[in-house]
Amino acid sequence: MLRIDVLTLFPEMFGPILGTSIPKRAAEKKLVSYHLTNIRDFATDAHLSVDDKPFGGGPGMVMMPTVVFDAVEFVEKQDPRPATRVLLTPQGRVFDQKTAEQLAVSDRLLLIAGHYEGFDERIIEGLKPIELSIGDYVLSGESWPRWS
Repeated sequence: MLRIDVLTLFPEMFGPILGTSIPKRAAEKKLVSYHLTNIRDFATDAHLSVDDKPFGGGPGMVMMPTVVFDAVEFVEKQDPRPATRVLLTPQGRVFDQKTAEQLAVSDRLLLIAGHYEGFDERIIEGLKPIELSIGDYVLSGESWPRWS
């Protein structure tokens, strides 16, 4: 059975999607299991901060590496199978049918959903994920457009 872990700041957004139509039928047939983790649960300060100014400067706010690393470490301990790490980020290659087919043969996927201006570069260097973009548009709470 394929295990899909989703790390996000908004896990409540996924319930209605994963509990309907094709994702629901796949889970009912025991082809896939979905596991949602709130990245904010790994924040350590009083404000539960998950974002900070980019390391080395620059505009906007990015996801902090420590919080993301701690969330990934926790989730990866939940199953002994190695996870294919996927960072959902605007600068990633566009998700297409070929990529879907490649990922479909995995035993385990770990999807890390971005927010703010994206991810601190140390997350990419430390986790060495596949970077994917789902397209040139904005989704509430999760993705920013790919910049040309």
